[in-house]
Amino acid sequence: MTGNVLVIGGGFSGLTAAIEAAETGYNAFIIEKNPYLGGRVAQLHLYFPKLCPSTCGLEINFRRIKENPRIKFYTLAQVEKIVGREGSYQVSLKVSPRYINDNCVGCDACAQACMAERPNDFNFGMDKTKAAYLPFSQAFPFKYVIDKKYCDDGCKRKCFEACKYAAIDLDMKPETVELEAGAIVVASGWNLYDIAKAQNLGFGKVRNVITNMMMERLAAPSGPTKGRILRPSDGKEPTNVAFVQCAGSRDENHLPYCSYICCMASLKETLYILEQYPDASVEIFYIDMRTPGTRYEKFYWSVKEKENVKLTKGKIAKIFQTEGKDDVVVVVEDIFAGKKVEKTFDMVVLAVGMEPSTRSQRLPLEVTYTSEGLILPESLGPGIYAVGSTKSPLDVAKSVQDATGAALKSIQSLMGR
Repeated sequence: MTGNVLVIGGGFSGLTAAIEAAETGYNAFIIEKNPYLGGRVAQLHLYFPKLCPSTCGLEINFRRIKENPRIKFYTLAQVEKIVGREGSYQVSLKVSPRYINDNCVGCDACAQACMAERPNDFNFGMDKTKAAYLPFSQAFPFKYVIDKKYCDDGCKRKCFEACKYAAIDLDMKPETVELEAGAIVVASGWNLYDIAKAQNLGFGKVRNVITNMMMERLAAPSGPTKGRILRPSDGKEPTNVAFVQCAGSRDENHLPYCSYICCMASLKETLYILEQYPDASVEIFYIDMRTPGTRYEKFYWSVKEKENVKLTKGKIAKIFQTEGKDDVVVVVEDIFAGKKVEKTFDMVVLAVGMEPSTRSQRLPLEVTYTSEGLILPESLGPGIYAVGSTKSPLDVAKSVQDATGAALKSIQSLMGR
């Protein structure tokens, strides 16, 4: 038996599983496809229901990683092959080059000298970064990365000459890394559903229709507007905002399941708006409001009872642009009024559902998935455990609990049960 636990995914679930295993005395490897750890949580402004900054929990875990020599992580890495059995798995990784080595001190000189720009995927394309960039202000590892797709030779030379620490290595090549592990935790996380497929909701065609995760970035101090919630088309302060629930979820043509977190996310983001614009009005269009547990139910009532918040039960028929203006029109079947109504808003936020990353990128394992890409845990081999949203949509708190359980199961596996 080897004492290594390999964790696929460096989001909050993956970090939790690796840290718990390492602090119990086992070695842990974290494999993350992004150039930073933290996953989707790093993109949030606040957690619910306490409404504390997401960076608080991440910073604690980052410190635990830095202080624990039993944890090793690989960013820009993908698992390509897994063979073996419980207690002795051989795992092959492909690690893409960062083009920045460990000499980097985060001085920003390369970004200042860089002449090329790229869409900022961390902010869902709402702004741009230089091709030499730090993923976000509190990124871990705190190292820049160069996106060579956007660099020409002249730009590369400028960055290289600007760095005083010999941190830029444009000759880096992809690497193959071989690891051994006795147990594996699959915590590969989730993506937003491609809501442009729901054409009636207008995303990608109607200006000022955004997703719930875009709202998180607008409200975050590290976001494209430095924390000010402004509508994307013209920078106007939105004082009349709509939230559309179940955008893609609970729909047999898209995601047939409830994505669990969307109702709470919209309630939380309603408070983002009211904190900045106390006189603003917010209307939430919903099919059913789902608030699992007593704490979330109390949070729901605390938002619902605000006088400038309105909840309307009804299915969205269409969202379109006001002719000659940037305002957005929502057509909805108002269930309680018994009729179809049209309402105009400054901005519309779609509560887009969670799609498991395994829907688009399968694991190199013999495993059974649902038609939506969710892992069926009973199909995994001995010593391999799926956690968090790989099995079912979950919030951060439930994902952490699940990851702690997976760490315990991994330890039992390493001990031969």
